[in-house]
Amino acid sequence: MDHYYALIMAGGSGTRLWPLSRQKTPKQALRLAGERTMFQMAVDRLRPLFAPERILVITRADYADILAQQTPEIPAANFILEPEGRGTAPAIGLAALHIQQRDPAAVMAVITADHFIAQGQAFCQALRAAYQAAAQGYLVTLGIQPSFPSMGFGYIQQGNLLAELEGNRVYTLARFVEKPALDAAQQMLAQGGYAWNSGMFVWQVGQIMAEFQRQMPRFYAQLCEIQPALGLAEYDQVLADTWPGVAKQTIDYGVMEGAASAAVIPVDIGWADIGSWASLSEVLPPDEHGNLVRGEHLAIDTRGTIVFGGRRLIATIGLQDLIIVDTEDALLVCAKEREQDVREVVRLLAANGKQEWL
Repeated sequence: MDHYYALIMAGGSGTRLWPLSRQKTPKQALRLAGERTMFQMAVDRLRPLFAPERILVITRADYADILAQQTPEIPAANFILEPEGRGTAPAIGLAALHIQQRDPAAVMAVITADHFIAQGQAFCQALRAAYQAAAQGYLVTLGIQPSFPSMGFGYIQQGNLLAELEGNRVYTLARFVEKPALDAAQQMLAQGGYAWNSGMFVWQVGQIMAEFQRQMPRFYAQLCEIQPALGLAEYDQVLADTWPGVAKQTIDYGVMEGAASAAVIPVDIGWADIGSWASLSEVLPPDEHGNLVRGEHLAIDTRGTIVFGGRRLIATIGLQDLIIVDTEDALLVCAKEREQDVREVVRLLAANGKQEWL
């Protein structure tokens, strides 16, 4: 597969995984689901298809050093730094600009650093299929076959069958559905032909740049301001001057919903989005009482509880459906049903100037 490049998006802050995920140690740099960090696992599963020289990473400047230390095989020049996060569309656009300079005929796969994928071989087969579909002119997204009526993911409706490639069926993309209410999610599962939106894409770099020009013309003009400085000493300053004026936008809203030639490949690859503490229960085995434990834990009549400890023993008595995360300087105790509110803790810490705990 000539001209194939992978882009790992690794700029997320992981606020729902506080207090383990911090500004200096974001979730993608943590060992949450095994002996390798989330970022290392993202690189590992790309290796059958991509040489390290063809794996690029877009991340925040303050994350780059720790991620580079974890993957010394990736050239330092392959780390693209955003001055600040502006959403997935600008991140992908900036990376596409860099890839296009290297290889105008490139096809790029967009992957995220905070997904767990159990079936690496099936994932690579899907990327091979997506490459072939992208070479035919489609903007391709990988859709996850839904296992329950989730209200936490967006959905993609499949249209007509286009082809079967590498054992994967490729469909036209009929429409995106934002995170639905429970009854709507149940209806979509009962109807069939819907997939969860994974946020993973494959397309020709020239085609995605053309879509930015057509659908996000102001942002495309800003990329054109940055492009002449690529590889020059003034690049950092030009980027720093331009980036604050870039509007925040997601790739779904900015490009995919209005794309004329979009396709979806529904996949079953053992996928999970590690975005919150409870999501770890999808990839790590609980004990006989439904507890998920890392560290020293003494349990008495404790069920359905997540315990992530550090150096100290954590003893629990008569607890059910809690999240307990103990670090050197912060302790989180949270009802599982309120796990989405962990990000509110981070917001309040920032609002009150408590930088030492961010």
